[in-house]
Amino acid sequence: MKKKHLIVVAVVALSASMMMQSCIGSFALYNKVKNWNDHVGDKFVNELVFVAMWILPVYELSFVADLFILNSIEFWSGTNPALAQNETTIVDGKDARYLVARDATGYAITNLNTNQVTRFNFNAESNSWSLENNGKEVELFTFVDDTHVNILNRDGGYTTVELSQAGVLAYEELIGVNGEAFAQR
Repeated sequence: MKKKHLIVVAVVALSASMMMQSCIGSFALYNKVKNWNDHVGDKFVNELVFVAMWILPVYELSFVADLFILNSIEFWSGTNPALAQNETTIVDGKDARYLVARDATGYAITNLNTNQVTRFNFNAESNSWSLENNGKEVELFTFVDDTHVNILNRDGGYTTVELSQAGVLAYEELIGVNGEAFAQR
């Protein structure tokens, strides 16, 4: 009987020592889920998704996975697998096959037929996206606030556009493109 108590005490002590290593971790998976939910829609949609994800138990599972697995990996290796920035995908286009690689600053799209690389770069300081091709980089648009962007025109200037259906239609009209032209592509 005493041996059984000793084993229980040892298991509890080891478990407590592993959980109290003064490394709380980044909780990267949980934060990714939460950050995604923060940007789903307006505050009402975000709240509905938040409640649904607690009911389903997405939040609980991501928190437990961080607590027991991912934060431990982060503690011992120095990196958290949930923070991996690099992802690649092969896309079969109409005329070519493309390798799309995501990294910390944007996307590199490689035409696998010609090996030509085009990049979409995100600049966090200016909150803007640019296109880089053949050594030249052009800023495509900059987020002004949550509902407006400054976007490139055909003449090389920039126009502020509201991020709504009406704003997109006004921009299409400004640059001389209508919805039918996009539907035909």
